[in-house]
Amino acid sequence: MRSSRGFTLIEIMIALVILTVVVLGLATATAQVVHVVTLSDRNAAAIQLADSRIEEVQMSPDYNGLESLFAGTESSFPELPGYTRETKIQRVGGLGQNQDYKKITVTVTGPGVPVVIAGAFAVLRSESRGMRLGSERASALQNLRFAANALELDLRTLGANVPDEQPFMIYADQDVLAFNADYATNLPNDPYAVYYDPDAPAGSVTALTVSQSITIPLTSFTYPDTSYMGIGGGTNSPAETLIFFFDLDTSTTRTDDYALYKQINADPPEIVARDVLQTPGRPFFEYHQLRVPLSAPPYVEAVPTDSLPLTHDVAIHGSVLDTGLTAQVDSVRGVRVSFTVTNGRTGDAEHRRSLSRLIRLPNAGLAVKRTCGDEPILGTFLLATPGADVTSGDPIVTLTWDQAVDEGGGEQDVTRYVIWRRLASESEFGDPYFSIPPGNAAYTYVDRAVTSGDSYVYALAVQDCTPSLSPTAVAGPVAIP
Repeated sequence: MRSSRGFTLIEIMIALVILTVVVLGLATATAQVVHVVTLSDRNAAAIQLADSRIEEVQMSPDYNGLESLFAGTESSFPELPGYTRETKIQRVGGLGQNQDYKKITVTVTGPGVPVVIAGAFAVLRSESRGMRLGSERASALQNLRFAANALELDLRTLGANVPDEQPFMIYADQDVLAFNADYATNLPNDPYAVYYDPDAPAGSVTALTVSQSITIPLTSFTYPDTSYMGIGGGTNSPAETLIFFFDLDTSTTRTDDYALYKQINADPPEIVARDVLQTPGRPFFEYHQLRVPLSAPPYVEAVPTDSLPLTHDVAIHGSVLDTGLTAQVDSVRGVRVSFTVTNGRTGDAEHRRSLSRLIRLPNAGLAVKRTCGDEPILGTFLLATPGADVTSGDPIVTLTWDQAVDEGGGEQDVTRYVIWRRLASESEFGDPYFSIPPGNAAYTYVDRAVTSGDSYVYALAVQDCTPSLSPTAVAGPVAIP
């Protein structure tokens, strides 16, 4: 016979106690997660304020006036109400002493993080929402940090290994910035590029030529109007063009939603970040330029927005024509980046995180001229011998040459051997085909990427630490059977 006995009062009470313990434990754990995310947001904001202040101090050319320019306490930050930033500058040593430098200390303080714990049975819904909100805040913060880091890392490469005749900054406006830098190389022994990417296409690791000119996104400005040679001449400049721009994101229904894009040379733009809004009252990009008065110390000041865009209209940077207003873009020494990111939601469910960071451009305005002496001397012949691989039977070309004069003797400043290759039907060599570091008495390179029926011409030059290239030694045409 089946029993119809129900739960006793003791069993019900025990069940309620267990449920209460579980719910309270979930509430405590979730509150801690939300608390940690909030603290992370505030810590990130404080770090941004401190970083921007340090960049401002480092960018200033007036060493003796740092105290009067920057020391003190600030409390007016529209994006971060309640925050204060204190800058202390202490001079260590002085003129005529063994050491003379200034210690910069930036301290940022902000409001505390209130924590509210609700009742056990009201917590289930509110704490579940808290978990979701904490995740969305973390997602927005991650989006903000990724965009900020991408901008900071890449903008600092501006001007790196750019030949003197090639401008380091091309176009500067409130929503687009274009500049030149030896950003990447696909040659394993290139010591000058910032990054090495063996899979980078040849058109993305050297400068644009006149025949490859592009229109800067969001503008009608065309670049370049001349082709630039690398340092030492003879080859295309290694400094490619990088462009960052904010454009309306047409993939969303919002009318104020932007995406941050990055473009290299004529490659299609890549999306860096989405769910980006313009911070009220601030453009995406602001610029700080160096001013050098005749009767006062040099200083850095913000470029008025009505002076934008700044463009490099003169073909040859540093030429006689590249002066006055046309050279204003050359005086930029820092870029302030300001934007707001969201969690991709709208209304009451939207959460925003704002950033405003000044990025110093350490290579801006620096001449790239380096010298290790005279132009390097190759002083050897290049031999190119067709043949077949002993294992596969595939066609190959074996290149051989002896040590350069300036490697074993002379100035002894050789940094690499550079090889070019072209089809015999072509009239000019393009980008370098391969490079080999020094260190041997004789050299051999086997070219396996040849096609039967074609004829190839090879050229060899030696490069020193200037970096200047020697005159080339040419071999070929070599017919591939």
